[in-house]
Order: sequence, then C-alpha cells, then structure tokens
Amino acid sequence: MHIAITGAAGFLGQRLVNQLLDRGELNGKALTRLTLIDQIEAPRPEAPGVEIDCLALDITSPGAFGPVLDAHPAVIYHLAAVVSSAAEADLDLGMAVNFDATRALLEGCRERGLSATRLVMASSVAAYGGDMPAQLDDMTALQPQNSYGTQKAMCELLINDYSRRGLVDGCVLRLPTIVIRPGRPNAAASSFASSILREPLNDEDAICPVPTELEMFVMSPGKVIEALVHAGEVDGASLGAFRAFMLPGITVSVGEMLETLREVAGDEAVARVRHEPDARITTIVSSWPARFDTAKARRLGFEGDSRFREIIEAFVDERQ
Repeated sequence: MHIAITGAAGFLGQRLVNQLLDRGELNGKALTRLTLIDQIEAPRPEAPGVEIDCLALDITSPGAFGPVLDAHPAVIYHLAAVVSSAAEADLDLGMAVNFDATRALLEGCRERGLSATRLVMASSVAAYGGDMPAQLDDMTALQPQNSYGTQKAMCELLINDYSRRGLVDGCVLRLPTIVIRPGRPNAAASSFASSILREPLNDEDAICPVPTELEMFVMSPGKVIEALVHAGEVDGASLGAFRAFMLPGITVSVGEMLETLREVAGDEAVARVRHEPDARITTIVSSWPARFDTAKARRLGFEGDSRFREIIEAFVDERQ
C-alpha cells in the first residue's frame, strides 16, 4: 500500500509516520511505500522493506502534486496548513495553502481517476463560530469567525462534493485543540493551551493570554493520531452523506487545565504561568465552540480521552 502525507515534517505528520510504520499495514494491506511531503524535506525514518520518498514541495505551485498522484497512492493524509493566527494575518498565504492547494489536490485526483483513493483531511473546530447553540453537532451550520476557519470550511464542502460525485473517497476530521504539543509555541492562536502546561512541566515560565473561564474542546496528540489512522480504514459507505465530523474531545476551561496542572505538578508549576490578556488571541479562541455531540465519530469507532488529567500524565510519561 502506498500512503502519501502532506505536512509530513510537522508535529502530527511525524507522529503519523511513526505510527504507520509501527503498524506496518493499513486496512489489512501491507505498507510498501510512503511519500512524505512538506515545504522542507521531512526526516527519513528507518523502515526496511518500505520505499520512502521525502519531497520538499511548495504545494501552492502549479502541478506540485503531479508526481505524487501519478503514483496512485491508496491513502492521502492532507495535514499541511497555515495555522490560525498566521492565516488571519496573511489572507493570501492562508488561501493559497489552506484552500487553493486542497483544490489542486482534489483536481489532481479527479484528472487521474483516483476515485478509490481515501483522502483524509484535518479540519478544525475553528470551522464553527457565530451565534451557536450550547451544544453543537456535526450538522450545526458552519459560521467561522476567522480566515483559517473559513478556509477549512470551504475545503470541507469541496471534499464532500468531490466524494458525492465519486471523484475521491474523502473523510474530513474536525480536530479539537491539541494539547499538549511538544516543542515551542507556534503561530496558532491556540498555542498557549499547550504552552501553559508544557513550559511549567519543563520548569519554564509561560503566558496565559485568555481568561481562565474560557472553555476549550481539546484532545491529546495520541488520540488524534489514532483517529487519523482509523480514518484511513473506516468504510466509506458508513460515513454517510456528509463526510466531515468532529472528533470526540473533552470540554475543559483554562482554569480547570491549570488546576489539573496543580494536581499533577504542584503549586510551583502553576505559579510559572503569568496572566497577560491578549485581545486578539482571546477574540479568535473564544469564537470556537467548546461543547459537542460527537455521536457520529463514536459510532464510527473513533475514541477520545477519558479525562484531562490523563492528557497531562501522558505528556509527562513521554518525556521520561
């Protein structure tokens, strides 16, 4: 089986690569080839028996996906994206990477007759917004309040339409905010949600730019990777008429996140978090909903975290 991954050098991409190689198969078929795509060349893993291509591509360039699609991958994981704050700051860049490249990918599949190719795209809770009910479900109208969410919502509709037409076999996962991400803060508006936990656990200071009463819908990296792998295997007919749905996350306030940090790491860890309000970040993040009915995802076999403490403990265990 040939699997292609865009955004393969990133945090999720690297974890997905490792998970797929550990399994050695997907949907009962042996993994024989991996094509790893990013703007920089992704690290080449050791994988005897698996052909690995690491491509440094500008996916906004005309025909960029051509050589990859000519090889007819059975599954494409489309993870490449300009993150929320960066897409808000630069509309042209966000549109080029988040929307135009996705359309080019779909058109490439259409031109080559890749109707059986499973295209898994990572969407976002940011696709929602506006005047929302207390609890949302997968069919709640999308009213994104930022460019990143708008671009993801447009891609969702496009993938659904290409799937309806039988041009590709799409599956769109709306990801909760992922915590705890390793590394350093990035340009995502939600980056603080990992930073206020990760940095104190690493004996470093962190800044919380939002009110502690703000609620978020979150999921651990491990559960997100499990979901991505499962999305490559779930039967297309079971996805129903609309191919996009929210993964099962946990609703938690920023204050509850910090209290859980206190339970795990003590008062000293929480004292490392400084509260410095940032209206721009607060406006973006507070437009994202925090409570969902994720019955469809669970019916399809996707699983979430049991409680927030497990997310912190998993991060601590990984460092050891």
